[in-house]
Amino acid sequence: MKNLSQSVMGIVAGMLFGVAILVSFHFNLFGKDVAPSISVDSTPIVRDVKTGTSYAPIVKKAAPSVVNIYSTHTVHVRPMQDPFMNNPLFRQFFGDQLPQNNRDLTRKEQSLGSGVIVSADGYILTANHVVYGADEIKVALGDNADKKFTAKVIGTDPQTDVAILKIDATGLPAVTLGDSDQLEIGDVVLAVGNPFGVGQTVTKGIISALGRHGYGINGIHGFENFIQTDAAINPGNSGGALVDADGRLIGINTWIATSSGGSEGVGFAVPINMARRVMNSLITHGKVARGYLGIHPQDLTADLAKAFGLANQGGALVGGIFPNTPAAKAGVKSGDIITEFNGKPVTDAHTLTLMVSDCAPGSDATVKVIRKGAAKTFTVTLGELPGENGKNEGAQTSNSSTTDALDGVTVTDLDSQMRDELQIPADIKGVIVTDVGEDSNAADAGLQKGDVIVEINQRPAANSDEAKKLCNQAKTDRLLLEIWRREGDMATTTYLSVDNTKRDKEK
Repeated sequence: MKNLSQSVMGIVAGMLFGVAILVSFHFNLFGKDVAPSISVDSTPIVRDVKTGTSYAPIVKKAAPSVVNIYSTHTVHVRPMQDPFMNNPLFRQFFGDQLPQNNRDLTRKEQSLGSGVIVSADGYILTANHVVYGADEIKVALGDNADKKFTAKVIGTDPQTDVAILKIDATGLPAVTLGDSDQLEIGDVVLAVGNPFGVGQTVTKGIISALGRHGYGINGIHGFENFIQTDAAINPGNSGGALVDADGRLIGINTWIATSSGGSEGVGFAVPINMARRVMNSLITHGKVARGYLGIHPQDLTADLAKAFGLANQGGALVGGIFPNTPAAKAGVKSGDIITEFNGKPVTDAHTLTLMVSDCAPGSDATVKVIRKGAAKTFTVTLGELPGENGKNEGAQTSNSSTTDALDGVTVTDLDSQMRDELQIPADIKGVIVTDVGEDSNAADAGLQKGDVIVEINQRPAANSDEAKKLCNQAKTDRLLLEIWRREGDMATTTYLSVDNTKRDKEK
């Protein structure tokens, strides 16, 4: 992976060799629901330095809750181009007798991952990338591949790589959830999953680090807070369980850093406290509702701390503040240094982002700042973070559309709230980009999340439906996009030429 090192790449632990995961969305008939009955145990773990002779009791407690997930995807294959077929003289001579090798081809491919039963009535936590774009999902309990359940996607949250499935079954062996906030570096953990499809496998390690972020793992930016472990995690483990020494679920395995394709002792898991909040919000509200301040935080570097006359560089600097947002209404200003949020110390911008996003929209938060050397405290009524915050699969609305022709790009209509929060002038018409697949042709061309697509092939992209229509009806392999983009205090218009063909993705 480029962010980690040129020689070390991150691979998705839920993928088998050469298996493709497509970028698309699920749609089903599920609506809002009540939170499932789950078991949570927040009792502090007993940390005993004595070496145990067996972890069998832990495995017997946790392993029955871990399932195998089989996802089927439709892969669009770009046909091989024969140079003779494109020779005009050759085609003139043979005419219609030539094979039609330019038609779109499709094939079915399967990928394998893991999941964890969190309620006896069939709710399953897994990694979003395990089921992302799947046409069909089957779940097998343990190694009993002969008995498979058809799973429905209840909700997904690409921002944290969490997905919720539901199977029609009762009396299932649900895992007990632990408290990931109590974890310490050095705690013993077990990883349970189905690596390489060999069958349920358990590996042991320790917590190597906490709060890992900044790697863009699985396209996640802003909400990274990974547990790092040296317990062996391999392709097929994604979505599987990371449990503590009491057999309680404390993480959902999601990713490994490797140069060989297999485990090299650097694995990552989504903390269960984060996954549980996402799950409950998706099930009960139909989306992941995250708190929102309306500021642009940045890290307080040593140079900045010195310039502000501070002895240390703890806190988050308010680099910018959006008008008419919760922070602005409460009196927070650009240049303030946020040192505490709801009584907890703020160490950097990323910590503040996680703290705010964990709060419910509409709740009051206490924000302590330093302004020109003086401490001030504000009470802020948090708003709801706009944008792509996860979705209940039955809660699709007509003002959001995935432009299938422009592969890997999600756009949504502009409304007055978005314009205010993102400072988009009223005379800018178009659709806002809410997600760009990191391996997509659009990303290669330079399209970014937050861009406003004004025109496609010199025709106005008035709304998301029109944008999708223009992409699908394009008669060329490339699209000319007129983009409005804000860069800090500056707004620019630029043009991008984007390949309008779907890329073959290799796992």
